[in-house]
Amino acid sequence: MATTRRAFLKLAGVISAAGAAGGRPACAASGGSAAHEWWGMLTDLSVCIGCRKCEFACKEANGLPNDSLESYEDTSVFQRERRPDAGNLTVVNRYKGREPEGQPVYVKKQCLHCNQPACASVCPVAAIRKSEQGPVIYEASLCMGCRYCIMACPFSIPAYTYDVPLTPVVRKCTMCFEKVSKEGGVPACAKICPVEAITFNRRGKLLALAREKIRSRPDVYVDHIYGEHEVGGTGWLYIAPTAFDQLGFRTDLGTRPAPELTEGFLSIIPLVVSIWPVALAGLYALTKPRGPSAGGEENPQTPTAAKGA
Repeated sequence: MATTRRAFLKLAGVISAAGAAGGRPACAASGGSAAHEWWGMLTDLSVCIGCRKCEFACKEANGLPNDSLESYEDTSVFQRERRPDAGNLTVVNRYKGREPEGQPVYVKKQCLHCNQPACASVCPVAAIRKSEQGPVIYEASLCMGCRYCIMACPFSIPAYTYDVPLTPVVRKCTMCFEKVSKEGGVPACAKICPVEAITFNRRGKLLALAREKIRSRPDVYVDHIYGEHEVGGTGWLYIAPTAFDQLGFRTDLGTRPAPELTEGFLSIIPLVVSIWPVALAGLYALTKPRGPSAGGEENPQTPTAAKGA
């Protein structure tokens, strides 16, 4: 038995070393100067009129159950704050504007496509990754349903299709990556926006546009581009006429990329996933009752009372 135990521990050690060396799948990109060339989106919240046509177009583009365009004129949805979910990859909420005008501010919310996304950093099978073009995309065929991405996202964006028991997937905005990368054009929400509140371009150009708008109209915009530095920077940027903490945005995230804050803990996930099946199998092999050996000798663990009658 001692020999069997030593063999098992040796095997576990080899697997542990392999898991530690392999680590978790890394993000495809890490930001820096390359981030200026990534695709990005800029939403000007001073322009948005809350028509919710972006919600309609998003559902159409992603093949999600949808109502008629006229149904999106219903303003009763603004009575409560909504968040994106598996059936609504983007939503528009209404907030009170800056006094004394008090004009409402409409806020479109969806995945922000972080420069260094927490969701991609925690995925042990790289089902979510940062594409070379910038959008954070998802490959359902790789997903094992662990839902680490849902827990890791600082903006609470990825959603799980609990209502699809046989083929559940994670859903979130991908910036219409498949269509735009193959056919060109712009994402569906930007294309349909009647007031051009949403602009699609390279992230560097969007930052320059946002700075120019803020510089030229200091009476309209607060002096902040949301997403320029938050959690290391995001691909979806915002400018607004009201402080972001009054518009449902998290302003407590700091500028350090989320994966850096959890790197030590997240690096053990593949290790745990790979070791436990082997560990449990080994424990079973060590503890299960043994029958007579091939040479006819008794198993040392066989109770004396069990000898032939």
